[in-house]
Amino acid sequence: MDDASVRRIKRQWQSQPTVEGAGVHLYRAFGFREVPAVDPFLLLDDFHSENPAEYRQGFPWHPHRGIETITYVLDGDVEHGDSMGNQGLISGGDVQWMTAGSGIIHQEMPQGDGRGRLRGFQLWANLPARLKMMDPRYREVRQADIPVVATADGATVKVVAGEVAGVRGPVQEIVTDPRYLDVSLPSGNTFTLPIPRDHTLFAYVFEGEGLFDPASEAAPASSEGAFILYAGGGDAVRVRTENRAVRFLLVSGRPIGEPVAWYGPIVMNTQEELKTAFQEYEKGTFVKKGDQ
Repeated sequence: MDDASVRRIKRQWQSQPTVEGAGVHLYRAFGFREVPAVDPFLLLDDFHSENPAEYRQGFPWHPHRGIETITYVLDGDVEHGDSMGNQGLISGGDVQWMTAGSGIIHQEMPQGDGRGRLRGFQLWANLPARLKMMDPRYREVRQADIPVVATADGATVKVVAGEVAGVRGPVQEIVTDPRYLDVSLPSGNTFTLPIPRDHTLFAYVFEGEGLFDPASEAAPASSEGAFILYAGGGDAVRVRTENRAVRFLLVSGRPIGEPVAWYGPIVMNTQEELKTAFQEYEKGTFVKKGDQ
């Protein structure tokens, strides 16, 4: 595949420290200010700490409507519960994919591991207007159920959603046709992957260092905390490593192209819909399905 068909970097920046929930310290890769450039995605948070005081306060009961939240835990445990009666533990390597739809109330309480370590990510994906008020659904994927693909070019890819080398991830039937991959590439290798031309594409580096636009002499190597947003038009993404290995999230999805009205944990299409959602939450009529 020649360089002309490979995606180029549109923008790159570093994740920024912030505090969310009841006092959880995390790093935000992107959020409100980057919409609609990352459509259909809304937010990506990177939470990592070895100090329980920075995350134990957690994210107590709060509502969501109109979006999907994807939580991927690398190290430690996260207790969760929601208004549909789901409750349990997300542990290292597990994924929770929650479609809030018409409305769900839930909580996430990080516990860390036996040494106090916590590492993971939460990605928000938007829903189109026709599905904003769909019934909520919840999928919990254990580490053992996430396929791992060893590619011909030396990469190891955990396939949460989408397809790599004919292997499909366990999270399927999502309207924006997302691909959510955890890619590890040893030093001195080049990784190339076909990407639909019309899909939004980004990478987020959380270990090591790599060249995410290897055809450009001006693009520097990207290291931990780097968020890379790609331009459209190419049919593939290419990443090269030199003296260091790299590990990164690679995420793509079909843009929705609709207006976004967003406040806190609720994302709708209009300000009127947003107002209605918060009024229903105050009245106790927010949850449309399941027991509250």
